[in-house]
Amino acid sequence: MNAQRFALILGIAFLIVGTAGYIPNLVTIPPEGADPSIALDSDLDNYVKGFGYLFGLFPVNFIHNSAHLLFGFAGIITSTSFLGARAYARIVAVAYLGLAILGLLPFTHTFFGLMPLFGNDVWLHIVIALPAAYFGFAPPEQTQLGTEA
Repeated sequence: MNAQRFALILGIAFLIVGTAGYIPNLVTIPPEGADPSIALDSDLDNYVKGFGYLFGLFPVNFIHNSAHLLFGFAGIITSTSFLGARAYARIVAVAYLGLAILGLLPFTHTFFGLMPLFGNDVWLHIVIALPAAYFGFAPPEQTQLGTEA
């Protein structure tokens, strides 16, 4: 795989996940006793702000879903050039490692009240950041088109 293919695949995956977060049947209502720092005043507020668990596993809300769509479009657009794809991979690596760290800290695990970053999101963000770091920071000859063995 090369950096351009990585950016395209990750971009498509982000678009799918971002879109899925807006489909009510794929997002479950937070359980009783859910994290109080993100839980809203009523079920209606939860519905309006879109807070729930995507596929019952990953905490998301409208801002979180929008961020996935933004990263998705960026991945597809930057996949047209090696330098663009490499820059995208670097941004994803740094951003998602940062989000994983924020998700571990009790006072920032909701990104200052804007979107949930806790629970299963932490390990998922690490899993996304690692290959992005490879394609963003590995020597170019290993991640350029045409150098695959």
